[in-house]
Amino acid sequence: MITPILLCGGSGTRLWPLSRKSYPKQFAPLIGSRSLFQDAALRLSGDGFAAPVVLTNADFRFIVTDQLADMGIAPGAILIEPQGRNTAPAVLAAAVHLEQTDPDGLMLVAPSDHVVPDADAFREAVAAGVEAARAGKLVTFGIAPDRPETGYGYLELGRPPREGTVEAIDLTAFVEKPDRARAEAMLAAGNYLWNAGLFLFSVRAIIGAFETHAPGLVAPVRAAVAEGQRDLDFLRLASGPWAEAEDISIDYAVMERASDIAAVPYGGRWSDLGDWHAVWREMERDGDGVAVSGPATAIDCADTLLRSEDEGVELVGIGLQGVIAVAMPDAVLVADAGRAQEVRRAVDALKSRQAKQATAFPKDHRPWGWFESLVVGDRFQVKRIVVHPGAALSLQSHHHRAEHWIVVQGTARVTVGDEVKLVTENQSVYVPLGAVHRLENPGKVDMILIEVQTGSYLGEDDIIRYEDVYSRT
Repeated sequence: MITPILLCGGSGTRLWPLSRKSYPKQFAPLIGSRSLFQDAALRLSGDGFAAPVVLTNADFRFIVTDQLADMGIAPGAILIEPQGRNTAPAVLAAAVHLEQTDPDGLMLVAPSDHVVPDADAFREAVAAGVEAARAGKLVTFGIAPDRPETGYGYLELGRPPREGTVEAIDLTAFVEKPDRARAEAMLAAGNYLWNAGLFLFSVRAIIGAFETHAPGLVAPVRAAVAEGQRDLDFLRLASGPWAEAEDISIDYAVMERASDIAAVPYGGRWSDLGDWHAVWREMERDGDGVAVSGPATAIDCADTLLRSEDEGVELVGIGLQGVIAVAMPDAVLVADAGRAQEVRRAVDALKSRQAKQATAFPKDHRPWGWFESLVVGDRFQVKRIVVHPGAALSLQSHHHRAEHWIVVQGTARVTVGDEVKLVTENQSVYVPLGAVHRLENPGKVDMILIEVQTGSYLGEDDIIRYEDVYSRT
């Protein structure tokens, strides 16, 4: 059995405004109806794969469990990183965790934000690396290039792959992102692959490689795992020792320093969706190269992406050439397709203005469901709140606001003070300022309500929690 290690703690900004710090691209349905994280978990499940080990941060932990549950996949473990420390500490933490039960087992490290449409071909590539990994080699996977790409690092093979054969080939070197001329030369040479950031090795082999090439990481990561605390279904790595671990990628820490490395070419389609131009390439396009998603209309356009993420926002492009336009309820991006990599500059500019759209997603995801603000005014706010079946908000009170709830779908069990009652569709309840209250969904479908808040302060930090099934404080 191979244990998948799914890395999903990133907060990429190049796919803003759909991808934001509070809800990054791996959890969004960028291509198709499932999120990239769900596709990755599904791709690495079934025969030959054990339950996945997921590494993420505290903000995303319930998003991870919800999205896995939607796919019917039970995780083997979810490790919570106290802070981002890049891929090397994350991979080592997963290895140390697995060492306790299966020190000779194989682990497959995979980013959770890549598009790999041909799952069977991908599994064939993984199977081709198993023998080398069992022999103690560190196996990486590369993508057969179809263009002189300057945005990826490369893998230099000892020889070109044999046509029609999927096999592990000794790796000569890792190559940094090249300029255009070098990329064209490597494409013509035939023995270079794009570095996909995928790895297969035994637990024992990778821990040994860290001990040899990055010994400074071993003690703090081992301590972070050993001193980690169980929290519901999660293992929170200890923050003290974790903070002492160097912030470094596994490529720099181990792979580029090790000698016994093999690479397996994968010849199917693949993309890391690093920017909106990459998303455009993966989407279905018409004969003029136009891709549309959601309520979007293109008139006399070419080589253009029009994408509306809100059913209430109609996006229309007229006479556009090489343009990316993405509309959200609270933000719109319009960019030259050739400058898609520069979207992070927009995020930096918004941050400098302290615009909440830089990092905050319109929907605020919580362990019980999600909410979104519909109207915000002076001393009032209107929200839509969705509570999943069987879920419950904390028992809480507020210092500065009162709330009025109107149920529009499903049934709510509402506690206000000492009174508990069921509130059904088209019924409402008032929660006075300072009252201890709780909202629950006892039904089997999502419960939706409209909340009207009134008061002198409406921030999310105006909350006192008395009880919480999700162990929040």
